[in-house]
Amino acid sequence: MIVSFFEEFPTKENLEKLKIIDFPTKLYIASTSIKEFNKIKSKIKSEFVKEIIYWPLLDYNEGYWMSPLSKRKALQRIIKEVEDDDVMWDCEFPKKRSLIFTNFYQFFMNKKLIKKFFKEHKKTIYTAEYFPEKGINETILKWLGVMYEPSTYGNKVIKMVYSSMHDKGESFIKKEVNFGVRNYNEHFLVGLGTIATGILGNEPIITQELLKRDLYICRNANVSEVIIFRLGGLNKELIKTIKKIF
Repeated sequence: MIVSFFEEFPTKENLEKLKIIDFPTKLYIASTSIKEFNKIKSKIKSEFVKEIIYWPLLDYNEGYWMSPLSKRKALQRIIKEVEDDDVMWDCEFPKKRSLIFTNFYQFFMNKKLIKKFFKEHKKTIYTAEYFPEKGINETILKWLGVMYEPSTYGNKVIKMVYSSMHDKGESFIKKEVNFGVRNYNEHFLVGLGTIATGILGNEPIITQELLKRDLYICRNANVSEVIIFRLGGLNKELIKTIKKIF
């Protein structure tokens, strides 16, 4: 299992944390354009970073995250610029909540646009999705265009199991993670954390014990990759915790 990292704010200070990583890893780097992403990517020289994935983010007024309720022109812009690249599609409802109402008239057109892109894209699409992934939630989230079936679209699913924000308990997480591995195999990935705040600014920080529990759950379920949110919160103690498990 590979342990990777998200970085929503790829500043020099946050990327400096790569110096304490001494095991093979991947990065998911957020940027507002492929040009900006490539500029950041060119500066990352760590021998342990084996792959860097583009994580596009929209302007706040466009929705910030990627869903059928984001601005259509923004979705079209991202789709066009990632034509030849792997991409992490952050399937969350708009940060600017008013877009849910003001942009609903574009919902069905945008949903069709995204599905077409997913089916036709030749490179890997990672979809960061809400957790959990089955039951009535599955039906609703699929209809809303923030959950996609790998068997249909070929995407790799990253379920955001952020226990510091909404701990659903060990037995529930085990059940859901095992379900994901059984159904999606190597197409099922897990997001863990948070070890640093994100754009909301008030995300609770996960305890070492809770992170350790979630890492063990993923390891024992044979999850192919976990992605920790986010690189900037990494420290030597967390590195020790990760290496003890793997």
